[in-house]
Amino acid sequence: MPANSLARNQKGKFIDHRQIPACGGFDGTTGPESHRAIESYPAEDEALLMKRTTLPILRVRALVGDRSRGQLLAGPAVIPCALGRSGIARVKREGDGASPRGRFRLRGGIYRPDRFGTRPPTALPLRRTRPRDGWCDDPGDRRYNRPIPLPAPGVSAEELWRGDGLYDLVIDLDYNRGPIRPGRGSAIFLHVARPGYQPTEGCVALARPDLVRLLRRLGPRTRMLIG
Repeated sequence: MPANSLARNQKGKFIDHRQIPACGGFDGTTGPESHRAIESYPAEDEALLMKRTTLPILRVRALVGDRSRGQLLAGPAVIPCALGRSGIARVKREGDGASPRGRFRLRGGIYRPDRFGTRPPTALPLRRTRPRDGWCDDPGDRRYNRPIPLPAPGVSAEELWRGDGLYDLVIDLDYNRGPIRPGRGSAIFLHVARPGYQPTEGCVALARPDLVRLLRRLGPRTRMLIG
């Protein structure tokens, strides 16, 4: 898209000034490592994956003394993670920088096809990210907390096709997705962490290799418990 078609809002996300209609979700219902490395997965891995038991629950807890850092417990594994800059909150608001407390299903996700040789193995619905994919974070728009195509005129939205690698692999945590409550937070994902596990805007973020490995054990029945 043209470089001058987007302006950043107070959260560092994008406000566009042209109009494109809405699109569907990740599930098909209408960082620390170099993101430039191409990863590939043999076809036999996909077959083996289907024979494995997916994890029923992922638990996320904040570290004592650092509310923006945490641990994700996946079976016996303890995985470092980044949390929102404001820690974990029971009541979340748009732009507050908090990760929402609660139990969430994994709706599905997206991956960058130019940075993965093939679709990462998982039992979750997963589709390719497209360069014009965005996510509406504008509480005043009817498409709030839904994927939308960019550019979107007059609407605050986040780019999903990012240059920094954070969204090379993204799972939608189903927070505030049904019913959607305007202003209660948007775009809460499981995604790739920044170097040093710097705080997120409310998402849970893992090192890229950890996220790729974890994805193999996730399925439609997996739930994430935050807090």
